[in-house]
Parts: sequence; structure tokens; C-alpha cells
Amino acid sequence: MLMQNQPPAGEFDIEEARRVLREVFAPWVQDLGLSIASIECAPPPGAGADWQPGAILLMPFSERLCRNGGIVCGQALMAFADTAMVIAIQAANRGYRPMTTVDQTTHFMRAATASDVLADARVVRTGRTMSFGRVTLSSASDDKPVAMVSSAFAMLS
Repeated sequence: MLMQNQPPAGEFDIEEARRVLREVFAPWVQDLGLSIASIECAPPPGAGADWQPGAILLMPFSERLCRNGGIVCGQALMAFADTAMVIAIQAANRGYRPMTTVDQTTHFMRAATASDVLADARVVRTGRTMSFGRVTLSSASDDKPVAMVSSAFAMLS
């Protein structure tokens, strides 16, 4: 996903993340109705050595996102994971940086049916030219994993 708009740099908090979600992403991504539940730019008190910056987003259930049988389609889940990872990378960078997806691998574990979906996106590594992350998609109704996603992004500036 190429992100061309460049919002002003500044403090990156949940309100800024929500603004980026509203103003930077393509209209069809807006149609997914995503919301940002939390972002983590810095380790919370008591965080372990394995802590990673990230974000948690929610995609509300919609029949419009389903294929036959009321199953949320893989395309919607993959777009959701991609969007969540962009927000997580922005949290890790503590601000907006234009980026584009280089690679995304999705392992579907079970169907998401008639439930909102949560994305827990974590940045594994961020650098000057590339960033890498992982997203766990889970059913909000039972917190069971739906998919695991790994991705790489080219940082454009």
C-alpha cells in the first residue's frame, strides 16, 4: 500500500493514529470501519525484554465482508492486517513515515464467522529503509486466533 499524503510530524498518540487512519488510507479501507483500540510506542511499566511496539485495531463484523456461509473473506482480513501493521510501524517510529508494503504472508488458521476481528500488530524491527512485523488476527467473540501474518514494508523517506 503506497501512502502518499504526508501529515505533519509530531507526537504520535492514539488520536494521531486515528487521524492517520481517517485521512491517509484509501476510501475502500475506510469502508472496513476499522477502529484503533490502543497503540504502544514505549514499553509499559514492567514490560519484558521481548516487548515490541505496536497497535491493536478492531474490524467490526459486516455481512458485506463475508463470502458464502457468513465467513469473513480472506481479502478483508489481509487488508485489515496490512493496515494494522502500518499503524504499528508509525507507533514504533513515533510519527508518520510514508511506506509501501513489500511482502505479506498470511497463514489462515480458522474461519472468522459472525464476529468482530481484532488485530494485534507488533513491530519486530524497524530501520531506515525497511520495517518488519507480525500481526495476530483473533475473533473478538472468543479471542481465538484466526490468522497469523508476517510482513515487510519499504520506508519511503
